[in-house]
Amino acid sequence: MAGTKEIKRRIKSVKNTKKITKAMELVAASKMKRAVSSTLASRLYAEYSWEILTSIAQNVEELDHPLFTERKNVDVGRLQKVLIILITSNRGLCGAYNAQVIKKTISLLKNKDVSIDAVTIGKKGDVAMRRLGVDVIASFTDLSDKISLSEIVPIAKLAIDEYISEKYDKVLVAYTDFISALTQRANIKQILPVSKADLKEVIESLEQIKHHEGKEMDNKKIDYLFEGDKVKLISSLAEKLTRMQIYQMLLESNASEQSSRMVAMKNASDASGEMIDDLTLMFNKARQANITREISEISAGMASVS
Repeated sequence: MAGTKEIKRRIKSVKNTKKITKAMELVAASKMKRAVSSTLASRLYAEYSWEILTSIAQNVEELDHPLFTERKNVDVGRLQKVLIILITSNRGLCGAYNAQVIKKTISLLKNKDVSIDAVTIGKKGDVAMRRLGVDVIASFTDLSDKISLSEIVPIAKLAIDEYISEKYDKVLVAYTDFISALTQRANIKQILPVSKADLKEVIESLEQIKHHEGKEMDNKKIDYLFEGDKVKLISSLAEKLTRMQIYQMLLESNASEQSSRMVAMKNASDASGEMIDDLTLMFNKARQANITREISEISAGMASVS
């Protein structure tokens, strides 16, 4: 059994660690509250955006716009070129948050029929992709905790320009869906080309949510009058949709990161408390053993004298 001085040193060390993890838990809880609030608020805006875009989606079929055109590989031997935007955190200590989304991306990299390049948001994803030998064409590591739509413009512009120039056949985003403070789900979603099927799936999910809430969606057909160049208008809507999608995914990922960090730090604080209790019990046993030994030595000494 370790000596009492060693045990006291370990107890002091664990107590200091618990103070740090508790402080990080409180900070993460504060950031999580703000991030979740922003995420839920933007979901409402995204819902209306989806409804408006879907209501005019019937006009997409009349347009020959690259953002709505799904490319088919002409050359049989050519690999499909895919650009993936990977959203992770800059720091660790957030449980399995980074590991889940990186693992999801690695499963996509195993597809031998696809050639993948990456745009990374967050240092953890950048390090992981470079370690795996993936070509990282851009890295964004200085986004603020309070993400604004203006910060998304360079990322969205890069994705749109690379797709329109036909350098890539698809643009995907690997992110983490925020479900609750205890549950986050890694996901990969296609943002380019804009798919009418995806729009219909979103509307169906919205209808299910509305029905669950006891509401009904207004599905009546709306006739739109286009003034000016219809192609430019649809193109502008597609670009705004892409930008809004990336913005929403970043908000979802940010809320997931803070939730995961809060839970991880709470678990660490709880584990530190249990370790302190165990070490305190060990300290008391060691001290009692020392006292018993000293009493025995004194008794033996008195017996020898007498």
